[in-house]
Amino acid sequence: MAKAATKNVEEFTAEAKKTMEEGVEKVTKGFEDATQFGQDNVEAMVASTKVMTKAAEELNAELTAFTKKSYQDSMAAAKELSSVKSVTEFFEKQTTFAKSSFENFVAEATKINEMSSEAAKSAFEPLNARFTAAADLVKTYNV
Repeated sequence: MAKAATKNVEEFTAEAKKTMEEGVEKVTKGFEDATQFGQDNVEAMVASTKVMTKAAEELNAELTAFTKKSYQDSMAAAKELSSVKSVTEFFEKQTTFAKSSFENFVAEATKINEMSSEAAKSAFEPLNARFTAAADLVKTYNV
């Protein structure tokens, strides 16, 4: 009887030890996964920030160039308008300049809009990948 009791205690102890080791292993793996997930999130944020920084620089350069060209065009138009010989000629040149300015503005606004849309799409790609990873991770924990 003592041998049977000893055997039962040893079996129980071995099973408890095995269960405890498996539990510790799962918790350790969970911490490692959580740490890696967090690191991947930070890397996605850094990648997204780099894309947005580059896009902001490109947009700034584009807007600066457009502003400079608009100023130069305005100065050239003012000089041209100051040399007109008649009221009719003045209105014709003014109308031409206004039409050209408006067309340039619309073209530039379209270009800025396209650049901004592309930048936003590119910047959100790494973040969207992390949202997908998070959703997949949640699915693995559902029963």
